[in-house]
Amino acid sequence: MSSQRKLTPQEEARLSQVRENFQKRKQITQSISSISNKIGVYSGKGGVGKTTVSVNLACSLASQGKSVGIFDVDIDCPNVANILHLSEGPTQNEKDKKFYPSSRFDIKVMTMSFFHENEEEATIWRGPMITNAINQLLQMTHWGELDYLIVDLPPGTSDGPLTVMQTLNLDGFIIVTAPQNVAKLDAIRSINMIKKLNQEVIGVVENFSGPVFGSGAADEISEQFDIPKLGSISLNGEHNSGTKPASMTSTSVKDEFLKISSAVIEKFDS
Repeated sequence: MSSQRKLTPQEEARLSQVRENFQKRKQITQSISSISNKIGVYSGKGGVGKTTVSVNLACSLASQGKSVGIFDVDIDCPNVANILHLSEGPTQNEKDKKFYPSSRFDIKVMTMSFFHENEEEATIWRGPMITNAINQLLQMTHWGELDYLIVDLPPGTSDGPLTVMQTLNLDGFIIVTAPQNVAKLDAIRSINMIKKLNQEVIGVVENFSGPVFGSGAADEISEQFDIPKLGSISLNGEHNSGTKPASMTSTSVKDEFLKISSAVIEKFDS
């Protein structure tokens, strides 16, 4: 009678890791199971306005009666709560240990900044720590029922965005570019990353458009990749004033984001 071969310590460790990863993915799947549409806002270039687009898009969707959440996945420099002027962090359920997002302007928010003691402190983490932090936030957040979850991704094409793309199974990406050639190039790099992972680009948005920096980058990207141009956001000082996102206080900004959000609703609700 043959006996089963005993696993080596290395094999036991690998098997244990497989089981742990399976449980993590199961918990993440459960936490986002009631979200209808998950949209990443992304670009390879930092500073092009991904967070500005994420927040104002969420506000515009909410103004049209949609239930919306924002997941700020920029672990190094999270800014969603700052733009929303939201200081109240999530509550934690003692029974299931899940975080229940706080809310501002009827938008649920989860961001790493809630766990920073000092918002000016630099987060100096290597890739594996960033990946682990993202996975923990995904596992531990209870979003409830949402029509849209807007995911504000970090820039680049490495650990942070890759973790989200491979874990969250997003329904599509909105690419943000600025008019300058370097911003356009990095937006193209991000599109190529998304395509390599066989995921969908919903469209492209041009930020800082106007006489100061020029315009046209989104049109060129749209033509090159045959993807929709969702809209242009003009360089507007109202984005840096008041205690509300500019789409809630400025008629011109509201109209710009209404065009983008309407295109999103048309795609996913039709």
